[in-house]
Amino acid sequence: MSKVKILPEEIASKIAAGEVVQRPESVVKELIENSIDAGAKSIDIEVKEAGKSFIRVTDDGAGMQEEDAILAFERHATSKIETYHDLENVATLGFRGEALYSIAAVSQVEVKTKTASDDAAVYLRVEGGKQTEVSRTAHGTGTTILVKNLFYNTPGRRNFMKANPTEFRHIYQTVSRYAIAFPEIEFTLQSGDEVVLRAKTSTVRGRLDEIFGERFTDSLVAFEEDYDHLKVSGFLGKPEYTKRTRGEQFLFLNKRYVMSKAISHAAFSAYENLIDKGDFPFFVIFIDLPPNEVDVNVHPSKLEVKFRDERSIYGAIRSATRSALVRSDLVPEMAIATEPGKFVSRTTSETSRGGIVPVMFNAKPSPRYIEDERIADAVDPLFALRFPQNRASSADPDWGREESETIESSGGIIYQLHNKYIISQISTGLLVVDQHAAHERVIYERTLKRFSEQGQSTQQLLFPLSLNLDPADFAVLEEIMSDLNQLGFSIKQFSGSTAVLDGVPVDLKAGRESTILTEIIEDYKRDNDLRLTPREKLCKTYACKAAVKAGDYLTVEEMGSLLDQLFEAEVPYVCPHGRPVLVKIPLLELDKKFGRI
Repeated sequence: MSKVKILPEEIASKIAAGEVVQRPESVVKELIENSIDAGAKSIDIEVKEAGKSFIRVTDDGAGMQEEDAILAFERHATSKIETYHDLENVATLGFRGEALYSIAAVSQVEVKTKTASDDAAVYLRVEGGKQTEVSRTAHGTGTTILVKNLFYNTPGRRNFMKANPTEFRHIYQTVSRYAIAFPEIEFTLQSGDEVVLRAKTSTVRGRLDEIFGERFTDSLVAFEEDYDHLKVSGFLGKPEYTKRTRGEQFLFLNKRYVMSKAISHAAFSAYENLIDKGDFPFFVIFIDLPPNEVDVNVHPSKLEVKFRDERSIYGAIRSATRSALVRSDLVPEMAIATEPGKFVSRTTSETSRGGIVPVMFNAKPSPRYIEDERIADAVDPLFALRFPQNRASSADPDWGREESETIESSGGIIYQLHNKYIISQISTGLLVVDQHAAHERVIYERTLKRFSEQGQSTQQLLFPLSLNLDPADFAVLEEIMSDLNQLGFSIKQFSGSTAVLDGVPVDLKAGRESTILTEIIEDYKRDNDLRLTPREKLCKTYACKAAVKAGDYLTVEEMGSLLDQLFEAEVPYVCPHGRPVLVKIPLLELDKKFGRI
């Protein structure tokens, strides 16, 4: 008996659907592309339960006649291409003929569609890939497709869907991308009874204003370059508006949103030496290229592409983006100061004003700090909250005793190197501490302790802050709201996707309250570490954002208090991200370097 068998059509269709329909966002994406290809000037998207139970997309495009509407749900049925030559010159968003077939295989679909020449619209109902009704109904010119109960016949797939805020965030991001790429089309996104996006302006900058807010887009750098074989245009965010995720990097190829590591790296490299490691700039880049110069038929999702001459496109993107940044006086230049032996860094804008920023060693000797236990109460509140004296709970009860005692016995001299590292003499050599990693570890353990003690440490703001978030970020805020409140934030929903912040944790430095909260949301979206609980992820992000940074000047008292708190931590050796906090340089090693032994 043969071991090789042909799968039944029902199973094969569900397997094929898995490549195209991965989550509710996939359905929204495919239906929007069909509407755009049909010449729509207005597209309305409505979802319920983040698209799990209800997705409706309505357009005013060309519509379909009855025969076409029925054929559209057959596998590999398409009106976009006919020959292999057409495949090499794809000018539409859709062309594979798999979307409607795959959607109908795992959901219940209802279609109303009408062409301008028809008197009545076609009504079509498909369940699990099988047509159950074809009739006539009333409907304007265009098409409405309703998708209900996604994955109702594949419960295993349904169980893998994420929480509603996460799924809705993906839908919002997808609709936003099409709204940016096609400013000539009006888009409306409705979740439940609330309209969360209404994009009606007819320019790309106007669309960016509607999605990200005018305050942000006023800082963007516009650029446009024409080359022999392609055109590159778009907007670049200034270095001060970087984020910790790639979510706000938009790359459009012939108005199709695509993902290309090479091209994204070309834009990213233009920011060389302008942003910190781990930060990602905002950019919107449009590439207009002849269709036969690119292959969009790489994956059913049509997100991946292959270029015929990737190197030249990489060079064009890098050149265009870097030129735009240079014209905006953002690229740093190196110069030599008049004082011999010192280098300075200055931007092109500073050059025109004659300003320079010296780079030099910053060392400050200090008296002994451990003897005076009152210091912790006298310094900035950022450091004033100390751990209880409970070494018995530490993973290594004696780990800090040697350092504290040797610092004390050696005079407790402390230096700050380049506003980044704390250096102290100990009896066996030198102790070097990363000030950001150390403070991050201290805050991380402190915030975790708040959750275990079920207590809040909140200080009320004199003037509450209004947070205008996009619906995707607001959905994340709702998901972590209870943990944020327990952490010490006091947040209330005002209206729509606007929240009011009227209280913050007591150890949060004044002036960065709203910035830190938005950064927490960004990091929460990005962090995929499955080893941590959501609460641990939140504490890790908060600690990173609230801690002092490399480059922050610390007084002697602040450095002393920070080391004192570090010696009380349970896991002092590494920060929450796994980087080392402190390093010992034995005196023996220094003696070897200088040939003393």
